[in-house]
Amino acid sequence: MSTARARLTARTAGPDYRVDLDDGAGHTWHADEPTALGGGDTAPTPDHLLLSALGACTAITLRMYAARKQWPLESVEVELDLDPDGKPAAGADITRTIHLRGPLDAEQRERLLQIANACPIHRLLTGEVRVASTLGD
Repeated sequence: MSTARARLTARTAGPDYRVDLDDGAGHTWHADEPTALGGGDTAPTPDHLLLSALGACTAITLRMYAARKQWPLESVEVELDLDPDGKPAAGADITRTIHLRGPLDAEQRERLLQIANACPIHRLLTGEVRVASTLGD
């Protein structure tokens, strides 16, 4: 039995770039490339899926924290851009603008920004990540 925090399978077949993703728990989704890159433009790109993980994690983490503190956070909207100024010479840049709705005071808003910067996907993206690749059967 795996002790992985998350696990999924990505499969592609046929001549195009569409990828079917499956988490083994009954959830399926897809990725593709735009037609300009030879894809079918049938699903979000891998870049969009990466940003969606950060956006979802940010919004969920803030809602959970505010609920636990019983703060009046009504909604969260997260806008994300990957390399907004073009591809940098090294690495990548993500800008994240967080819109908090509800009658929060300045101290609560500042604390929620701190919490956003500690969401699990933010920590994963800004920490050390190792990818071990092997070939299977």
